Amino acid sequence: MNMRGLKKIPAGLMVIPMFGGILLCTFSPQFFQLGSFTTEAFSNDASATIMGLQLFCLGSQIQLRDLKAVARRGGALLAAKFVLGILVVLFGSMMFGKDGIFGISLLAMVCVITNVNGSIYLSLVSQYGDEQDGATVPIVSLTNGPLLALVLLGISGVGQVSVFSFAGMVLPIAVGMILGNKSKEIKGFLEPGVKLLVPFVGFTLGAGIDLSVILQAGFQGILLSIFTIMAGCLVTLFFDKWFAKRPGYAGLASCATGANAVAVPAAVATIDYSFQSYVPEATAQIAAVVVICSIMIPVIVDFYEKWRRS
Repeated sequence: MNMRGLKKIPAGLMVIPMFGGILLCTFSPQFFQLGSFTTEAFSNDASATIMGLQLFCLGSQIQLRDLKAVARRGGALLAAKFVLGILVVLFGSMMFGKDGIFGISLLAMVCVITNVNGSIYLSLVSQYGDEQDGATVPIVSLTNGPLLALVLLGISGVGQVSVFSFAGMVLPIAVGMILGNKSKEIKGFLEPGVKLLVPFVGFTLGAGIDLSVILQAGFQGILLSIFTIMAGCLVTLFFDKWFAKRPGYAGLASCATGANAVAVPAAVATIDYSFQSYVPEATAQIAAVVVICSIMIPVIVDFYEKWRRS
């Protein structure tokens, strides 16, 4: 399979390497015990380091002048994700606790509902929106990582996130933003790192997942996808139309969960170890959501556009 083949598969750059890691973890876990560079670079222990580098590169692409120019549109979508996430955390924690419902943990629900697939979002708003909609990507990209999920879990009291741990999570993004805004050359140099590290994140996450967990995630993955699409579309469409004063295409486009959401449960558990036991199942379920949303959200946006014109 070449790069063109990978790109045809929804979230293929992360999902395919992740399943490679899963197969090795399931059938040949001894591979990750070879030691030296192999263990340090490809085992599940390497995921935190690689995600830190990815956050640094992502931060370098967020330009302050872009944030000002599209503040209302992007801010409305960011607020929608925050409101949606806080509702899920508060009601979910009060009614079901960390274990969640139907085998779907609170961690999995928060991670998918607050995330945005930047590639699908940009593609759809470029087709159905305008240039300013496309410029909201830097703001919407603030959801692409563990930051928002950690904030919501910390506010609700469900998570135990210390100030120092939170600062450690923000620092790579902040340093990347400073360097990216200071120098266009640095911004250009670090830009490839955002996508370049995606397969490595996928593989190292897969290295910590047994295939039996993936098989068990089937029904829960579909159920979580339905919840993500229905709840996400209702809230983001409302915010996009009433606060951003837009037709709603961007709101619907922001409902697709990005492949980087697969890495969020592990990142949250790195900060708060009480979520560690939920990571394998949450990761598998979120991987299913990424694929399903990647297929369904473009269909929904296209249907919505035809409905508005009818």
